[in-house]
Amino acid sequence: MGTRPWIVDDELWALIEPLLPPWPERSPGPRPVSDRRCLQGVLFVLYNDIAWQLLPLELGFGSGQTCWRRLDRWQKAGVFDQLHRVLLAELNAAGKLDWSRACVDGSHIRAKGGADTGPSPVDRRKTGSKHHLICDGRGTPLKVITTAANVNDVTQTLALVDGIPPVAGRPGRPRRRPVALLGDKGYDSNPNRDTLRKRRIMPVISQKGRPNIKGLGKLRYVVEQTFALLHHFKRLAVRWERRTELHDAFVSLACSLICYRRLKKPHP
Repeated sequence: MGTRPWIVDDELWALIEPLLPPWPERSPGPRPVSDRRCLQGVLFVLYNDIAWQLLPLELGFGSGQTCWRRLDRWQKAGVFDQLHRVLLAELNAAGKLDWSRACVDGSHIRAKGGADTGPSPVDRRKTGSKHHLICDGRGTPLKVITTAANVNDVTQTLALVDGIPPVAGRPGRPRRRPVALLGDKGYDSNPNRDTLRKRRIMPVISQKGRPNIKGLGKLRYVVEQTFALLHHFKRLAVRWERRTELHDAFVSLACSLICYRRLKKPHP
């Protein structure tokens, strides 16, 4: 992504621009900062985790307040969820999605307060949130759900599967279901297994009180790699947004950027 990963190149902008809500032709007040520059300001915050009011004006991205308002506007329009879906379709068309299996896992992050926070069981009950992730067999993020830190993984299994967007890019109906779902003992639930089988998804989930399924760890390592990529965006490693929908907008944007990098990477 270069030494300045927050700079939006022409190819990425060509994907994003059609998704942005248009401005009124005659709007009161001064001419707004361009959407492309504001997006770069949002990305600067996502990568560097600085307070909005500390966004340097000399970068030319507008004020932090301007970028925050634009982020809020785009979140309400569903821009980043749409972008994620577009990039997943591009990856699917290029044969870069592995539907033979999907992996689920959860990861705790610290939070400064707001909705969907709770005492963290892994951080001395400090306030935190939790990212629940489902990715394909190559580690491409398909869906992330944010909950309070004390929410059990097993409660989000079906929500993650249902949250996979319809992915086009190939002949026929858009795809939403992997062949198999891989999970550790935190996802052990017979009712969930039955529901997955009814949806023609084979559950490969370790059972509590029994040895782990042989070879499962070697297949599930990709979900840990995906979490590392997500939390490389410093704004996601610690949650500052009190409104969950704004934090989720950052998450969707980060997922989109991961997909974009994989799309640009030459196929082995």
